[in-house]
Amino acid sequence: MNISSPLTAPISSRLIYRVTVVQDMRRSMVNTINLQKIDVRDYLAVAAKVGQQLMVNAVQQDAEAGIPTVEVEALKRTGLLLLPIPREYGGAGAKFPDVYQVVKTLAKAQGSVGQLYANHATLVHAAAAIGRPGQAEHYYRLTTEQNLFWANALNARDARLKIEPEGNNFRVNGIKSFGTGVAAADMNAIAALQGDRPMVFIIPKDRPGVRYNHDWNNLGQRRTVSGSYTFENVHVAADELVGPPPVPESAFPTLIFLVSQLGKVFTYLGIAEGALDAAKGYTTAKTRPWLTSGVDKATDDPFILHRYGEYWTDLQAAIALAERAADKLQTAWGKGTDLTFEERGEVAIASASAKAFAIKVGVNITSQMFELMGARATAAHYGFDRYWRDLRTFSLHDPVDYKFKAIGEYVLNGVYPVPSQYA
Repeated sequence: MNISSPLTAPISSRLIYRVTVVQDMRRSMVNTINLQKIDVRDYLAVAAKVGQQLMVNAVQQDAEAGIPTVEVEALKRTGLLLLPIPREYGGAGAKFPDVYQVVKTLAKAQGSVGQLYANHATLVHAAAAIGRPGQAEHYYRLTTEQNLFWANALNARDARLKIEPEGNNFRVNGIKSFGTGVAAADMNAIAALQGDRPMVFIIPKDRPGVRYNHDWNNLGQRRTVSGSYTFENVHVAADELVGPPPVPESAFPTLIFLVSQLGKVFTYLGIAEGALDAAKGYTTAKTRPWLTSGVDKATDDPFILHRYGEYWTDLQAAIALAERAADKLQTAWGKGTDLTFEERGEVAIASASAKAFAIKVGVNITSQMFELMGARATAAHYGFDRYWRDLRTFSLHDPVDYKFKAIGEYVLNGVYPVPSQYA
């Protein structure tokens, strides 16, 4: 199977190419499939195949850390970057619930890739929520025509990056932390302060003056290159600033924060699902029954059976909460600027509930899976610890206690979360 050709031809040619890629991938799984056209289900099959490929070197890549060039190229070759983009601009037009299934599938293989893809799927829609008229259409088309991967440095709590006017344009100087994927991306959305006013701009990867500081050496999510970036006299054109949106007082621009939040939720769920599958495979093949268990196989041990039943049930509940929130988000997105703050608040509560529960369930599964596998499963070459390290690292994006507090405010006082990057 050859999936190495770049997707930079005209849209009609690229659609034919992507159909061929999907057909080749599907034939490798089910020889009788002969697709007549590309649709979302085809992309879900592609994501599963990509996930299988990502699993091959997952332990090694986690150990090496570094820039995820190979992983991003895999997303490009298979057309997955174009999944969220509306069909009228050359994409697959997938709805959020389907996009998040792809996020979960990729995160199941590698947590870092799930996070990178979730960010991309959010950022390609950013201009549709907060951009000026015409910006969304411009960036949708640009992404499909050049098969672009998006990343960001939008950390709202880091105020060190400054943007100042220079004639009709701007200059940017300072440092920005948590620039997830920026070193591997084609397009980057960046937040900086002009005085105390936050501004977002979009620049291509080759913009002079941007330097990655190679300081991401963290516990988990080691292939996200989420370190800091230094900006030295970086030019930003006026038309690279995003916004203001045509109806800034609407609830709709703030909905992009919930698109991002749910991307994180499905990344957590993918990591937890991957951990449970890995534990199941090991327990079935290698775990020995305890000497006083009275059974011949570990898979007959009543305590092991109980724990697998408990973890699986918890995970299904977490997935159901997340899928419910994704459906609510899709409905809200479809309302556009007619979306009310009350409707937005309902999505925020559903998202917060899904996120808090996914973290609780995921941390439990990824930390306690070793009790089901036994001492030998802690050998470094298995790399089972990466599931806990990835989920523990990424789930600290914002405190889960504040998620439960926000939910409590709604339950007791009928107060919705105040829209922010974290809510």
